Amino acid sequence: MPGPEDFDFDLPAEQVAQHPSPSRGDARLLVLAPAGAAPPLHHAHARELPRWLPDGALVVVNDSRVVPARIFLAGPDRSFELLVCDPRPGQTAGAVFTAWVRGARRLRPGDILTGADFACRYLGVVDPNDPRARRFEITQGELLASLATSGQIPLPPYIRRTADATDAARYQTLYASHPGSVAAPTAGLHWEPDVLAALDLVHITLHVGPGTFLPMEAADVRDHRVAAEHAVITADAAARILAARREARPIVAIGTTATRALEAVAARHGELVAYDGPVDLVITPDHRFRVVDHLVTNFHLPRSSLLMLVCCFGGRARVLSAYGEAVRAGYRFYSYGDCMLVPRA
Repeated sequence: MPGPEDFDFDLPAEQVAQHPSPSRGDARLLVLAPAGAAPPLHHAHARELPRWLPDGALVVVNDSRVVPARIFLAGPDRSFELLVCDPRPGQTAGAVFTAWVRGARRLRPGDILTGADFACRYLGVVDPNDPRARRFEITQGELLASLATSGQIPLPPYIRRTADATDAARYQTLYASHPGSVAAPTAGLHWEPDVLAALDLVHITLHVGPGTFLPMEAADVRDHRVAAEHAVITADAAARILAARREARPIVAIGTTATRALEAVAARHGELVAYDGPVDLVITPDHRFRVVDHLVTNFHLPRSSLLMLVCCFGGRARVLSAYGEAVRAGYRFYSYGDCMLVPRA
């Protein structure tokens, strides 16, 4: 029975990146060679990605845009900090949204929370098994507009500082175009215009929710669940990826978010199709990869479903060995950290 302890590693606190690299391409890139190749690892930089990709690669990116989804609203007797889980265009009066709330135990159904030109009514918990997510009904204003004027970029809790003006630009990919994520698809943070111009890109969308990064608590990781996230794969994107596969061109996913979207849709339908809807796939050791051949990804939290995904993709022993080398070599970890290129095992 695979457990969370199978996807664990030790990391010195000083290697958790608190700020982005001076420029996007300065991030380090750890390149894993195919199984059995020597040497097994290469040290490079993010701006060198094109030279390390296989010939003919089609590169899939997640173009979701991070929303300043952390907001403070005034309640009946105190203010509450909300992390909106599902911000979308068009959420106006009558629409229901979910949020993680600091101090939620002091809320009562029917309580009204207010901000600048915005108000919502507290409805209660979404799922008794997940007390973090709470439901609200908008009674005044438009959610995205309120977040744009009053919200903050929701940096992860392991970044121990308040978001600033730098984060508004750097905690966002250059190709982000569809607002809806509350956490960045961080593998995409490293690519500058000249690198992107050198790649054959196809865009898909997965709006990243906060539950993605929660530690796995189930004794058997196959029982771990994450809240559904919204994915969009257009007909053109699906056609380009399928055509590349027919031509035996390698598919490179930039990030675990792009990987989860592609693999979730392919697993549900037997092959990749155009899709617009929820996905909640957790990639566990029994998953059969149907689309992605190479993965570019940041270094992830221990005991997380994202690290498990990378281990399932590249081989657990090989990936954890590479993590050990990254620690020894002083790589920077997590959202603003360095990245790695992993071929499928």
